[in-house]
Amino acid sequence: MNTLTIDTSTIVASVAILNEEKLVGEMIINHQKKHSEKLMIAIDHLLSDGGLSIQDIDVFGIVSGPGSFTGLRIGMATVKGFAQALNKPVVGVSTLESLAMNIPFADGLICPVLDAQRNQTYTGVFHFENGQLVRDLADAVMEIDELITFLQGRNEIIYFLGDGLPRFSQVLREAIPTARIVPNYLNMNRASSAGALVLERALKGETSHYREVEPFYIRPSYAEEHKK
Repeated sequence: MNTLTIDTSTIVASVAILNEEKLVGEMIINHQKKHSEKLMIAIDHLLSDGGLSIQDIDVFGIVSGPGSFTGLRIGMATVKGFAQALNKPVVGVSTLESLAMNIPFADGLICPVLDAQRNQTYTGVFHFENGQLVRDLADAVMEIDELITFLQGRNEIIYFLGDGLPRFSQVLREAIPTARIVPNYLNMNRASSAGALVLERALKGETSHYREVEPFYIRPSYAEEHKK
């Protein structure tokens, strides 16, 4: 089963092709948010280099949010277009659980932190149990102080990763003695991590029709909140 997964939820644009045997290929562009210009080119290169055509893809995966409103819409529209044209199923996965999959051998809690602006974060809490990702906190938007209060007093090591760390890593280190900041090369969204979840769920038959998959924003945009 060939799966093609797209992640445009943050400044990173990433595409990956996985099947049961291997990661066929992955492209990551972590430079400026120009997903509408780069995404189709990346997909074309990845398919060509992997010796595949778009018709060879059995399931399309999409990182559905939370994250950049524009980025999520670009990725979602691309996946829906492919799935509709080819009559193929779709699997949507959370931006936050995809980030947690970057460190599958972590021996404590995993807390992705995305910058949601206005001193807020998109966040969740996970851990691995017998090799499976387990969710401890549903995806949420929180003030950074609220997240710290939630995590303080935990005895486990807590691994933090995500694009919110440039803003919040210092305060997290100071407030949480067991905090560990994940290295930069593991700190960004990767379509291969999301693709592992997509493949796992597709093999279980946990797929959706393209009409059933929508972006998960958690909250309205600033413009929508202030619309008169």
